[in-house]
Amino acid sequence: MKSENNPQTFLILGATGATGRLLVGQLLLQGHYVKAIVRSLHRVPDQLQPHDHLTLIEATLLNLSDEVIAVHAKGCDGIASCLGHNMNWKGIYGHPRRLVTEATRRLCEAAKANDPDVPVRFVLMNTTGNRNRDLLEPISFAQKVVIFLLRILLPPHVDNEQAAEYLRTKIGQDDPLVEWAAVRPDGLVDEDTVTPYSIHPSPTRSAIFDAGKVSRINVAHFMAALLSEDEIWGTWRGGMPVIYGAGG
Repeated sequence: MKSENNPQTFLILGATGATGRLLVGQLLLQGHYVKAIVRSLHRVPDQLQPHDHLTLIEATLLNLSDEVIAVHAKGCDGIASCLGHNMNWKGIYGHPRRLVTEATRRLCEAAKANDPDVPVRFVLMNTTGNRNRDLLEPISFAQKVVIFLLRILLPPHVDNEQAAEYLRTKIGQDDPLVEWAAVRPDGLVDEDTVTPYSIHPSPTRSAIFDAGKVSRINVAHFMAALLSEDEIWGTWRGGMPVIYGAGG
């Protein structure tokens, strides 16, 4: 198992977001090195900087060339994306419509371009509203109708689906250079500390009609464990684990 006695290097996207900043904090707490691509240095929370193990790269990922992204990814043991769309009119209906999918694709291609000696771990923050089609997860007719409407009315939902599908179908289970996991949290809430949580291969409740709750810091804690701990990675590699808070 990897630990702060054997620090790793990770590249994080969405590091100024509500969950991304907590993921960065968890990794730094464990003694790892973090590179974070952020659109604005002014949005980086004070508690994360300055830090000897944190390198901040001010850039918009989709505006960077493939070569530059590969440079930033070089030497990284893992990459995590907590990217998402702002929940306002521009964020939902403006461009880029495929922010999460394009970032996922380009980051995986950058990892491959570096021809790593061992596969790079890629962790995507996704949603329980997305199904893992490898497991043929059943949903009710009513939920199918709602998801159909979400695909029409909310482009970010389609983006999340397609990002996970890229990992499932284009990277797959046997890629020699990139391994992946897509974490599916239910309703996100804010808490100050890590509390007990549970992980499942598939949802145990309806994401539409009976949604649970999980804190962002618990999601960050689990994502950090996926990136840094071999046993946990071995359990969930190539899967889409669902995370719920205790009782949630």
